[in-house]
Amino acid sequence: MNQHPTQHPLRLALHNEIHARPPEAMPVPLAISHVVMLCDAVQREASRAHVAALLRDHHLAPPDATTIHLRVDVGAFRLRWELHTEFVTWTFMRPVPSDGVEQCVPEAAVDAVPQTWFAGLPGQCLSSLHLWALPASATPGGDALVKHMLSEDALIASNVAGDVAEVYTDFAIQADGFSRMLVFVADMTPRRLGRLVQRLLEIETYRMAALLSLPLARGASAVLATAERELADLAEAIRSANRNEEPQLLDRLTQLAGQVESQHAATHSRFSASMAYFELVDKRIAEIAETRLPGMQTIREFMDRRLSPARSTCEWATRRQDALSQRVSRISSLLRTRVEIVQEQSSQALLVTMNQRQDMQLKLQTTVEGLSVAAITYYMVGLIAYLVKGAHSVGWPWSVESTSAVAVPLVALSVWWSLRKLHQKIVGKKQ
Repeated sequence: MNQHPTQHPLRLALHNEIHARPPEAMPVPLAISHVVMLCDAVQREASRAHVAALLRDHHLAPPDATTIHLRVDVGAFRLRWELHTEFVTWTFMRPVPSDGVEQCVPEAAVDAVPQTWFAGLPGQCLSSLHLWALPASATPGGDALVKHMLSEDALIASNVAGDVAEVYTDFAIQADGFSRMLVFVADMTPRRLGRLVQRLLEIETYRMAALLSLPLARGASAVLATAERELADLAEAIRSANRNEEPQLLDRLTQLAGQVESQHAATHSRFSASMAYFELVDKRIAEIAETRLPGMQTIREFMDRRLSPARSTCEWATRRQDALSQRVSRISSLLRTRVEIVQEQSSQALLVTMNQRQDMQLKLQTTVEGLSVAAITYYMVGLIAYLVKGAHSVGWPWSVESTSAVAVPLVALSVWWSLRKLHQKIVGKKQ
């Protein structure tokens, strides 16, 4: 038996990622109901419990705590459950009876789902779509079916998958809350049809997910316009401001910077996610390989015309936020530089004043030291005079005046030298 080296702990998970959420074979005729529920972290876990409850009711094993996608045959319908980063998708499938193909509106897959359970799906419905995959050869009244189920004024249609299938939709929400799509299949294997249907469902899912940032972009435009006017006013005020006004302007600019950065932090993640979803929409449209049906608008043309303004609005809001943040940063740097220069000038002026005061203190100290030497000398010479008067009785030969005269320079020199040494000792300790 071969021995393997130490495996990376994520190897198996990373390897299986390319097999995540694979398309499944879909024979025609088939009815599909696709529902996208926007969920937070709690609702995502609740959706796992919700699907487990359905499976238990049908005596099937529930998913474990690590399962993020599930395909299961419940009997009356098939269920495909997928856990995404921001939403959960529920796809219900069931065959269309042969007599149901001829109906004006074929039965939907969701009609076979327990309605009480279906109404309790966790989260908020972001998108819901009925899709019918029908054989082109078995629907001689296909045109009538399209006209009856879809709005002729908003009809979108194209050949897809190498002209072996036709797709019809109007991207309109019907009275039941679902939009509708018809796929007429001429000659396509079930697996190839499964890949086509998955891409069509993802176009609708990612289109709606991408548009989640549009209300934020519109709301941000008003805030950004106000912030841009405020920044322009501040820039003009800074240009003509004096030194006393600069601290107040810096405070206003700091508050504006905080407001801009707060909005940027609140919307950046949503805008980035929308850009990724827009790119996925473009990629999925390219993958279905559309060609034009005579007189019909293709899905790409519809998306380019209707989705591009929303996309541009989101991109423009992102660019305005980035540009405004950079402008606020530049003006803040300029104003802070001005304030720092003023502070440095004030500090230099203060140092000059302190030096002048220090010089005055030094002169005053020198004067005081001179007076101190004179005063101390005077008192010490007076003490010496008293000593000489008392020393005459024991034979001191000099007079009081002579002794005092000789003592004055000696005492003065000694006092000056002592004060000098004390001053040097104190200054040395301070240094």
